[in-house]
Amino acid sequence: MSSTMTINEQLIALYTLIRRELVRMFRIASQVFLPPVITTLLYFLIFGTVIGHRLGPIHGIDYATFIAPGLVMMTVITNAYSNVSASLFGARFQKNIEEMLVSPMHYGLLLLGYTLSGVLRGVIVAALVYAVACFFLDVDFTRLPMTFLVVILVAALFSLAGFTNGMLARTFDDVALVPTFILAPMTYLGGVFYATSMLPLFWQKVSYFNPIFYMVNALREAMIGHQEINMALSMSIICTILVSLIILNVALLKKGIGLHD
Repeated sequence: MSSTMTINEQLIALYTLIRRELVRMFRIASQVFLPPVITTLLYFLIFGTVIGHRLGPIHGIDYATFIAPGLVMMTVITNAYSNVSASLFGARFQKNIEEMLVSPMHYGLLLLGYTLSGVLRGVIVAALVYAVACFFLDVDFTRLPMTFLVVILVAALFSLAGFTNGMLARTFDDVALVPTFILAPMTYLGGVFYATSMLPLFWQKVSYFNPIFYMVNALREAMIGHQEINMALSMSIICTILVSLIILNVALLKKGIGLHD
């Protein structure tokens, strides 16, 4: 892929790639947007309402309010990651990615286009889940800008991680492997449904090695003003991983790993 196209042509190529991804996404809207809403509704009804009354407040915060940021984060992670990994691997599997490879479109735009499409899906689903949360708790809308920033950063991070998976996967099983056996356990053990202070000391320390713990903490601080870990530390870890994934994916694209099988 060379960069002989003009800037305007490069932007058109980027727009076309994002538009294609959005069309694909909305074509199966009932499969993309409905499940997270229903799942979140069930979490609030079962955990927030039924179990929450038995557990009581956590650090003085109503249980439904406490878990809301974690539920939003779960949907952002899952949707941003799966959107990019499945779409990119599908393009590789069907060989239609070769159309972009032989074009003069810069390889950086390929990464940016897929990442932005994953971010858009993550933000849309987060907004839907946030709307569901409004029925169960009092939302402070003055916190929306910081909430939006955290969602954007995490969605970008997992879109990039999905891009890496989509580049390196050899089969559809490889695409499903990471979300099922790595992301899901890390998410559930990332403090979505509990505070780390409720854990034995050993597991509290283990939690500090889980990056998703810092993402949940950042969104919890942004949404409801509660933090277990310093917000600056959480944001620093998110940004460090984000930059590392950008560097990794650019290196993979330059070497053509996964693109010329």
